[in-house]
Formats: sequence, structure tokens, C-alpha cells
Amino acid sequence: MKAEIICVGTELLLGDILNTNAQFLAKELAALGITVHHQWVVGDNESRLAELVQQAMQRSDLLVFSGGLGPTADDLTKETVARCFGDTLVLEPEILQQIQQYYASTGRHMPQSNEKQALIPQQGGWFDNKNGTAPGIWFYRQGKRAVLLPGPPNELCPLWHEKVKPWLAAEQNQALYSLVLRITGIGESHVEELVGHLFENANPTAAIYAKTGEVHIRITAMAENQQRGEEMCRAYAEKFYALLGNAIYAENDCTLQQAVVESLKKQGLTIATAESCTGGLVSQMITQVAGASEVFGFGFCTYANQAKHKLLGVSTELLDTVGAVSSQVASQMATGAAKVSGADIGVSLTGIAGPGGGTEQKPVGLVYIAACKGDDVYVAKLLVGNRSRETVRTCAAKRALDMARRLALGLPLPHTKKFSATEIAVLEE
Repeated sequence: MKAEIICVGTELLLGDILNTNAQFLAKELAALGITVHHQWVVGDNESRLAELVQQAMQRSDLLVFSGGLGPTADDLTKETVARCFGDTLVLEPEILQQIQQYYASTGRHMPQSNEKQALIPQQGGWFDNKNGTAPGIWFYRQGKRAVLLPGPPNELCPLWHEKVKPWLAAEQNQALYSLVLRITGIGESHVEELVGHLFENANPTAAIYAKTGEVHIRITAMAENQQRGEEMCRAYAEKFYALLGNAIYAENDCTLQQAVVESLKKQGLTIATAESCTGGLVSQMITQVAGASEVFGFGFCTYANQAKHKLLGVSTELLDTVGAVSSQVASQMATGAAKVSGADIGVSLTGIAGPGGGTEQKPVGLVYIAACKGDDVYVAKLLVGNRSRETVRTCAAKRALDMARRLALGLPLPHTKKFSATEIAVLEE
């Protein structure tokens, strides 16, 4: 099935709103095995929208819209698509009652303009929207389908998952199942070198997606039912595990910080962080996870040298000679965090996030990361490159989390050097 995504709204064209709906819908359609050939953004203009819809109907089997379903005069998506599909809109009493009840629950009277949101196509149908007043709408004509969704993501996404996605899957008379492998510590090009040949399979299919500090691989199988699809994806995933091993930290929606917290819980361990260039980002990521308090109690944000010495016991001599951005200081920050907090694992980061402050010897994007457990300290030198400040900080934070995960589970820590807690941790430059 060929599809096109059409996002409606002048505010999108002007850049006032980030178009996250297109990204969401593209990923979701791909997961259903539906090929997206075009994406469009069109303003609130009836003639331009109608021209686009008529062209898209000639090319594609499915048109997915977002936006333009509101009660105001410039919300024209439903009316325009109805004319293009040769359909007539009629009032649906059930939807009208829901809208009236929504306004009554907030102590307000429903404006007359909201009545247009209760109009549905005679030859199509509608999807109940539990998070707003505009229902989803669908049209059908001579093998062509159109699905209209409300613009706000907090309405569109739940409506898609609860109503539209199952409807589309049923229309295809096949079940699609997807499994996402989450990888960190290996860049996209390296992953492709290792498993690139596995992306050539017809069913299940596999696709690679580069993220900041990690890589995702989505495996999708088309089968006669969900159980068979899951079996096919699981069998194919084993081929990736055989080549990537413990670089795969989790599956599906599990984030790296969730994997770290779960690993620590599983092993009965605690962690403390000491951060300079990341300014508390690692602590923030850990505490995004519900139940993180069971494993995390101390996060030291030691941006200044004085804080590194006073709170973590970092040697002033080292700070004065080799500087804060060094393997030696990173090591002492990690051991200091563990010692002061009483945590089993200490993780530290110190570097140059940019955009300024770099030198030839210590360029922007250089970060030293250390992780300690017991008498062992592991230190890594990360060179992110002269990229954005956010990118440097995020890549460093994820590398630190992965080192913590590996240390908690007793896994190898590649691209690190091991030291004793009593040694001065000097990496070869």
C-alpha cells in the first residue's frame, strides 16, 4: 500500500510549530508495512489543499492528514477532502452529544461553531477521540482511503494507537509486528559494517536509524497473525544479537536510563554521579525513571574546580597541572562520588562541550568519562567532534550510562582503560 502524509496548517508553513506529526506518522506507517512516498505541508487554503488531494489520490492508495479539523472557519480539511472524494457530510448526534458534554463538564456552553466537528462522511466513518472534541474521520472511494486526524499530538498519537492503527492493520488482512533493538557504544557506520547484510531480507525487514549517542534497528514482519509475526521477528533478531552482542542494551521502548536503573536494581547496586561539562544531565536522565530512588541518591554537579576539590576530593595539584579536562581528574571525580555517597558505582564526566573553550590539545567535543566499582576504575576518552553543545553533552551522558550498565552487569567495558583506585589514571594521548 502506497501512502502520502499531508499536514495542514499555515502555522506549520511559517515555522511557528514544529511538525512532529509527520515524523510520528511516517514511523507508524512504516511499522505497518505501508510505504510513504510523499510528505506535504499545506496552509489553510481550500484551493491549494484540494489541488494537492486530487493529485495525491491519483498516486497513492492511502492519504493520512493531520490538522484542520477544528471549529473555526479556516479549519477546512474535512470539507475539502469530502468534496474530493465525492462524499457528503452529515451530522452525527453521538459526536455532537460528546462535544456538548465536554463543554458542560468545564462549566461552559458549546459555541455553535463546534457543531461542524460533529459532521461525518456518509460513505466513510469516524474514530472516537477521547482527548479532544474533533473525532478522527475516514473516507473511501474506489480503492482510495483517507484518514483525517486532529493536529494536536496529544490527540493524534493516542487516537492513532487506539483506533486507526488496528483499523489499517485489519484492512490489510495481515498482521504486522515490529521489534526495535536499541544499541549504544557503536556508531551507525560500524553497526552497518557488522550487520549490513541483514538489512537485505524481504520478510522480516530490518532498517537502521541513527539517534544521538545510539542506534536503533527496527525489525518488522508481515504474517498471518501477531503471534507468528512476533516469532519471525524474534528469530531474526537473534541474528543481530549474534553479531552485536551486549551492545544491544534493550528492546522496543526501553530507554538507556531505564536499562541502567533496572540493571542496578537487579544486581542490588547503587550509583552516584559527578558531572562537570554535562551539568547534571546524567542525574536528570536517571531520575526520569520511576523508582530511580532505589538505586540513586547522590548527584554531584561540580562545574568549578573548587567544587571538584571541595566535594569530591580531587587533587588541587592535578587541577593545576593537567587541568580539569583530563583522565586523572575524571578518575578522582568518580571515586570521590562513590566514596562520599557510599554508592557501589561512581560515574564522572569532565570535558569541553563548546562551542568555545577548545584548544589544539583539548578540542571541543573532548570528554573524559570514568566509572568505578570497588577498587577498579575504568576511564574512557570520548571525542565527539566540534558538534553542537547539546550533541556533545548527550553523547557523553549516554556513554557514561552505558559504562554504568556494563559495570553493574559485569560486562566488558570496550574502549576503556582499567586502573586501580589508588593509581593516577593517565590515558595515552
